[in-house]
Amino acid sequence: MKRASEKRHDGRRPDQLRPFKFEPGIAPYAAGSVLASCGRTQVICAVTIEESVPRWMREQQVRGGWITAEYSMLPYSTLGRKPRDISKGRLDGRSTEIQRLIGRSIRAVVDLEALGPRTICIDCDVLAADGGTRTTAITGTYVALELAVRKLRQEGRLPGEKSPILAPFAAISVGMVEGRPVLDLDYVEDKDAETDMNVVMTIRGRYIEVQASGEESTFSPQDLTALLGLAQKGIKRLGALQKAVLADVVL
Repeated sequence: MKRASEKRHDGRRPDQLRPFKFEPGIAPYAAGSVLASCGRTQVICAVTIEESVPRWMREQQVRGGWITAEYSMLPYSTLGRKPRDISKGRLDGRSTEIQRLIGRSIRAVVDLEALGPRTICIDCDVLAADGGTRTTAITGTYVALELAVRKLRQEGRLPGEKSPILAPFAAISVGMVEGRPVLDLDYVEDKDAETDMNVVMTIRGRYIEVQASGEESTFSPQDLTALLGLAQKGIKRLGALQKAVLADVVL
C-alpha cells in the first residue's frame, strides 16, 4: 500500500486538484456560458432561457420556473470516436443518468418560485474526456448560470433584490486508489479505483448529492469519512476559482 504522502502517477499529491480554469463567454448566443477545463477534461456549459414553463407545470398550476439539463459527449471527446446518440435513435444510459444528476443538483440550489415562469435550459457538451466530466459539467454550470442570472437582473426581468441562486455550488470526484483516498480522479485512476465517489456540494459546505460505489470491493466508514473530507477541501478550492473568474466578468 502506498503512503498517503506519495505522489500519484501524474505527480499530484493525493489532495491536489488538476489544473482547473474557466473561459466565460464561449457561446455568444447563450445567456451565460463557460468552457470549464479540469486537466485534459473540457466541457462547454451553456445556459439559455425560455419564457415559458413545461406543460405539466401549467396544467398543475405550479408556480415559478423550471430547470432542465442536457449532457452529451461529442464524437471526438474520447480516444475512439463515440457515435452521436441521435445516430442510435436514443440517449445512452450514462448520458441520461448524468443529465438527470445535473438537473436535480441545480434545482436543489435555485429558488424556482423566485425564478418566475420561465425555463432555464442547461447544455453541457464534453469536448475532451479524461475523467470527471460530470463533476466538471456541474462546476462549470454554476459559472454559466450565475452569468445568465446576472443578465436577467440587468435587463430587469427578475424582480427583487436577491438572486434565485441560493448558494454557489460545485462538484468533484474522490476515490480510493491503491488503498489511499485521492482527490479529482483522472481516467487512469478512475478506471482502476477501488471506490469511486462524486460529490456535489454548496461552497458553504452543504451536501447536494453524493454518489458512491465500491468497484468490486467494499469501503469502510473511515474511508468514507476521509473521502468526504477530501471532497470538502476540493469544493472549497473550486469555489475560490469560480468566485475569481466571475469577479472579472463584465456584462
